[in-house]
Amino acid sequence: MTDRLVSMIVAGAILMAAVGPSSAETGGRIDRHALVTRHNVTLTSPDPLTPLTVGNGQFAFSADVTGLQTFAEYHERGTPLCTQSQWGWHTCPPAADYRMADALEDYDVAGRKVPYASGVVPSGGYSPAAEWLRANPHRLHLGRIALRLTKSDGSEAKIEDLTETSQTLDLWSGLLASEFKIAGQHVKVLTVCHPTRDILAVRIESRLVEQGRLRVSLAFPYGNPDWRNAADWDQADRHTTQAQITGSQAALTRTLDANRYHVRVIGSGQMRIHHTSQHVYEMDSHDGNAMEIVFAFSATEMIEPLPDFDAVRAAAAAHWERFWQGGGAIDFSQCTDPRAKELERRVVLSQYLMAVNCSGDLPPQETGLVYNSWFGKFHLEMHWWHGVHFALWDRLPLLERSLSWYESILPAARATAKLQGYEGVRWPKMVSPDGRDSPSSVGVFLIWQQPHPIYYAELCWRARSDRETLERYRDIVFATAKFMASYPVWDEAGGRYVLGPALIPAQESYGRWRRTVLNPTFELAYWHWALETAQKWRQRLGLERDAGWDRVIRHLSQPTVRDGVYMGIETEPYTILRDHPSMLCALGVLPQTPLIDPEVMRRTLDHVMTEWDWPSTWGWDYPVMAMTAARLGEPEKAIDALFVDAEKNRYLANGHNYQSARLPVYLPGNGGLLAAVAMMAAGWDGCPDRPSPGFPDDGTWRVRWEGLRRMP
Repeated sequence: MTDRLVSMIVAGAILMAAVGPSSAETGGRIDRHALVTRHNVTLTSPDPLTPLTVGNGQFAFSADVTGLQTFAEYHERGTPLCTQSQWGWHTCPPAADYRMADALEDYDVAGRKVPYASGVVPSGGYSPAAEWLRANPHRLHLGRIALRLTKSDGSEAKIEDLTETSQTLDLWSGLLASEFKIAGQHVKVLTVCHPTRDILAVRIESRLVEQGRLRVSLAFPYGNPDWRNAADWDQADRHTTQAQITGSQAALTRTLDANRYHVRVIGSGQMRIHHTSQHVYEMDSHDGNAMEIVFAFSATEMIEPLPDFDAVRAAAAAHWERFWQGGGAIDFSQCTDPRAKELERRVVLSQYLMAVNCSGDLPPQETGLVYNSWFGKFHLEMHWWHGVHFALWDRLPLLERSLSWYESILPAARATAKLQGYEGVRWPKMVSPDGRDSPSSVGVFLIWQQPHPIYYAELCWRARSDRETLERYRDIVFATAKFMASYPVWDEAGGRYVLGPALIPAQESYGRWRRTVLNPTFELAYWHWALETAQKWRQRLGLERDAGWDRVIRHLSQPTVRDGVYMGIETEPYTILRDHPSMLCALGVLPQTPLIDPEVMRRTLDHVMTEWDWPSTWGWDYPVMAMTAARLGEPEKAIDALFVDAEKNRYLANGHNYQSARLPVYLPGNGGLLAAVAMMAAGWDGCPDRPSPGFPDDGTWRVRWEGLRRMP
C-alpha cells in the first residue's frame, strides 16, 4: 500500500468522522443545501482584492476572474495569487553559518539571565543572523497556471479586454466556474481541486482553443523571502526545472537550492506541451474547442496514475457534500434582525475558507494557503483562532490533523525551555515545520500560546471522554503544564506568583515595556485555567494532583483593577486603548475562573466598547467582545460586537476578513467568528438554560442550529 493511498484512506476516515450528532434547535432539520448555496460567491467584474480559492486544507490554488492566474500582476496591488501547499517550503542559502545562538540576548528574570532570541541590534532592526532565521524557511509559490489569450491582431489580451465576466464558486461542490468574452469570443473555465491529493483540474471551452489563440501557461518562480510575496520572478538562474515531455504529458522536477518538488501535467486529446522559455511551459490544442488539463504537485516523485478532470470534479463534489452535510450548521433565515443575512453569509463562507486553508497537518499561517504573510510561517498563538471552531462545529478531526505536529516538535520545545532554565516545553511563536522559533523583538516574549495545547486536548476529551484520548495527549498536556508551573516568579514580599518579566502580553502594544511588564489579565486567567485543567487530566488518568502545580494555582497573582475595570497589565502604563482588548479574553475565550469578577468584567467590556481605538484592532477582537458579552448575559451587546463598524471587521465578497492593504486576508478573524457564533448558539458550561443563549431573546433572532458543541 502506497503512502499516498494510506493518506487518502486516512483523509476519507477524517471526513466520515466529521459527521457528528445534530440537534435542531427549532423546527425540523435544516436544509443544508439551501443554506450553503444561497451564499455561493458570484463576481461579475475583476477585483484585485477578491480572488477565489479552491483547495483541500493541504493544497490550494487562488484564481482571478478567468479561473486561473492569468492576470497575476493585477492582483499584486490587492491579494496576490499563489499555488501553495503545506509541504512547499524553500530556504535561501545563508551568507554565513547562522545559528539561533547568534540572535540571543540575555534578559534579567528575578536575578538570573534568561536568553531570548530577540535578534535586535543597538542601531535598530535585526542582525543579519536574525533576519535570515526569520525569513527562512519560507513558503513557496509552486507554480503559476494562467491563460495566454491572443487577440485577433496577434497582441496579448489584457484584463481590460475582458467583457461579460461572470464567475461563481459553488460551495456545495467546490467547483469554480468562470466565463468571459475576449474580442467577442466566449471562454468558459472550470477549476477544481482534488479533496485528498495536491491536484488541480481545469476544463477550458472556447473556439479560441481550436484557433490557437488560447493556450495555458505553467511558469515557475524562485522562492522569495519577502514578507508578502511568495515568488521571485527575477532569479531564473538560481533554480532549475527538469522536464520529460511526451505529447500531452509532462513530468517536471523543480530544484531550488536544497529544496526539490515534482509536478506532473496530463492533458486531454491531442493537447501538446511546449517548453517556451526558461521555467515556462505552454499547452495548446487544435483538436476541438475544449481542453482538459490536470496538474499534480508533490514533495516526492509521483508513481500512481493521475485522475482525469471528471474524476477530480466528482471527488471534489462528494467531498464537499460530505463536509456540508456533516458537522454543525446554523440557519438565520427566520431572523428578522436586518443583520442576520450578512451574519449567515460570513458564517457560511468562513466555514469554506477555514476548511480550504486551515485544516491541514500543520498550523496555518494567518493568510492560509492564499499568499504569504510573515514569510509563510505560522503563529502558534493564532492557532486557537484557526482551529478551535472545528471542534465546536463538530469537525474535531480537522483540528486534530495539526495537533500531531506538536508531538513532533516536543524535542525542540523542550530544548528551548531547558535553555531558558524552565521545565517542560516552551512552545514557539512564529515558526516553520521544523519547530524552530523565529527571532523577534516581540514574538519570543509572548506566552499566551503556551496553554493552547491544553485547551485543544480538553476539546478532544470533551468530544470523546475516552482513555485513548487521554493517553494520546497526556505528554503534551503534562509537558505544557510543567513549563507553566516553572515559569512564574515567586514574589516573597507579596506572597504570590507573578508572570513576567520578560513578557509581552497578547495585546502587543506593551512591547517597549517587555523588561517590566507584570501580570497581564488574560494570561493570568489562562494560566489558572490551564493548570487546573492539567490537574484534571492527572486525576482522569488515576494520578495524584501535582503539588507544585497546585501551589502556583493557589498563589497566582490577581488581575489588576483600576477605576473599577481590569487593566491590561499590572505595571505602567496599565492599559493602552489600542490593539487587542485582550483582558476581555479572561472571561470570553475562557470560562469563569476564581481570578475574574464578572461585574468588573462587565464594566471592562463597556469601557472597551466605548473607548477603544477601533482602527488599531484586529479581526478576532470582535468575536472576543461577543463571547465576553454572551458569558455576561448581554446578548444584544454580543451582536453589536460582531457588527462594529470598523475597517478590520470588514468581510469581502469572497468571505475574507479584510484588515488592510498589507493584510487583505486574515483567517483568525474568520475562525474567531465561527467560534463566537457556535458558542452563542450552542452555549457554554454554566450558560442560561434557554435556546441559543448568546443571541437576544426578543423574537428578532430566531436561530436554528444543529450539530454544534458547547464551549468550555
